[in-house]
Amino acid sequence: MASIAELRTAIATNLATIPGLRTSEFIPDNPNPPIAVVQFDRAQYHLDMRNGMAEYNFVVQVVVGRADERSAQRNLDSYCSSTGSSSVLLAVESDRTLNNKAFDCVVTEMSSYGPVLINDTTYLGAEFQVRVLAS
Repeated sequence: MASIAELRTAIATNLATIPGLRTSEFIPDNPNPPIAVVQFDRAQYHLDMRNGMAEYNFVVQVVVGRADERSAQRNLDSYCSSTGSSSVLLAVESDRTLNNKAFDCVVTEMSSYGPVLINDTTYLGAEFQVRVLAS
């Protein structure tokens, strides 16, 4: 049985395969973009008859700097793509068992693409919903 912290760490480990992207399994006070922050969202329990399966939902927030709006948007676009070495989708799903801590892990959607205000600084960001099935 995997803990929420172990699942969050495993997702961050998968994301760390993206060149140049920092990852954090904790919400930082002062992020240093580009960064992907893995946050626990919610859980649904008792998904099988023996109560051994649960669905855990995480949000991966990717934040990039906005020094130049065009390059920031191109940078974020590469993380949102379903192809390429910067794809969050491909990185998260590169090990769908999360180092044998889960039965399955999938990115279900990307949303909230746009400006993100953190500590009076405006960044550009997007959020990825990640569903994990584990016991």
